[in-house]
This record gives sequence, structure tokens and C-alpha cells, in this order.
Amino acid sequence: MNLRAGPVATAMKLGLTLLYGLPLFWIVLTSFKQSSDVFAPSKSLVFSPTTRAYTQSLDAALLESLKQSVLIATGATALVLAIGVPAAYALARTRHWSVTLGLVGLIVLQMMPQTSQVIPLFGLFGNWGLLDSLLGVIIADAALLTPFATLLLRPFFRSVPMSLEESGALDGAGMLRTFWSIVLPIARNGMLTVGSITFLLAWGEFLYAVRFFLSPGGYPLSALLSQQVSAFGVDWPGLMALAVLTSIPILIIFSATYRLLRDGLTVGAVK
Repeated sequence: MNLRAGPVATAMKLGLTLLYGLPLFWIVLTSFKQSSDVFAPSKSLVFSPTTRAYTQSLDAALLESLKQSVLIATGATALVLAIGVPAAYALARTRHWSVTLGLVGLIVLQMMPQTSQVIPLFGLFGNWGLLDSLLGVIIADAALLTPFATLLLRPFFRSVPMSLEESGALDGAGMLRTFWSIVLPIARNGMLTVGSITFLLAWGEFLYAVRFFLSPGGYPLSALLSQQVSAFGVDWPGLMALAVLTSIPILIIFSATYRLLRDGLTVGAVK
């Protein structure tokens, strides 16, 4: 049985590597081409490479967009955890029919299309003076990701033994101190896992950034890519070079947190 499972697993890994690796390889390859070489069949693989697209992309606008992406992703992650952690803990410890209602509500909120929220949020942020501001996009991203983060955090808090909290209460610790000193350290890996996922999702969010930033100068990296498409056509080498450059920070973060994400999601799915 194991002899058969080995080749099958290897074939599946190879197939997935090709499925996801070939598009990435083609993106990198295109970024080193000239515009005239992109659709030339004779120069699909053999061509004279150039770094023109990269030199044109590395400018002040890219650095400004990078700063915006870091601020938006960091701010949204902090706000999501500030709301999601106590909400998930309450849903994990409360024994009442209202918990089921709350979970259903979170699932419904998570399933709502993002496009259906743009117009109401646009009007709301307009009244609050948050259009074309970093805070408005952070709040919008946090509202989008909080239901998902809360649902993902709840199993981690349910895995914390109640006996530990009861021991803290017997030693005279209040509810807040028990939560801060006992529960949070045990659920730390879960919070880091959810925080990493939230950061990755907020980094790649596009729709809110385009709609709520009224001036393109404030666009994050995810929205900066859209400026490569204009009425005069698409600068394919420039678009691919910008895609490669904007993927480097998130690739570094994903590589650094891969083991944490893998172990954390496994625990959250089993507990």
C-alpha cells in the first residue's frame, strides 16, 4: 500500500508544482522581455533579456505604494486581532444558544460579496470624512476580515483547558488577568497564525483600495498594478516586473511563517 501511495503522492506534488509554478515562471520570463517580444512565437523562450521593465518600475511611486501596503496590512491586522481575539474567546467559552446565532451571523457576514459592501461603505466613509484616507481603507479591510479571523480563532481558544482558568480563579486571579496571563500565552500560536493570514489577505486586497482612495498617488501595491493597464494598451513587461517586485515582500513573509501557518491551521482544524 505504501509502495503505491509513494508514487501517487509524488505525481500529485509534481502536478501541483507544474500547475502553480509554470504561470509564475512565465510571469518572471515576460518581465525580462521587450514589448515587441511578448507575443512573438519565435521569442517565447529564446530572446534577448532586458531589465528595462525593472528599472522603470523601481521609482518613488513604488516605494510610496510599498509604504501604503505595509501600513494598511499592519493596521488592518492589529484591528482585526483587537476585535477578533476577545470575540473568539467569548464564543469559545460561552454556553448559550446565542453562540450558535453569533456563529451563523459570522458565517453570513463572511459569505457576503465584497462588491455589495462598497457603496454603503463609500457613503458611510464620505459622511465620516474617511474617503481618500489610510484609516478608511484599514477600517474597511478590518470589517471584511474580522468574521473570518474570529471563526478561525475560536478553535484555538476552545483547545485551552478550562482547568487552567479555574486554577487561576482559585489563586485569586480575575477574569481579565486569567485571560491575559493564562489563555493568551497558550493560544499565542493561533493568534500568530491568524495574524499572518490576515496580513497576507490585507496585503493583497484590491477593491477597497481602488474605491476609497480617490487619488492614485495613495494606492497600495495591489492597486498600483492596475495602472499598468491604460486606454493605450497594456505594458506587459512592466506589469509582470511590477508583479514580481510586489510579490517579493509577501513571499518573504510567507516563507518566514510557513511552518507556523501549517502547524497552526492543522491544530485549528482538529481541536
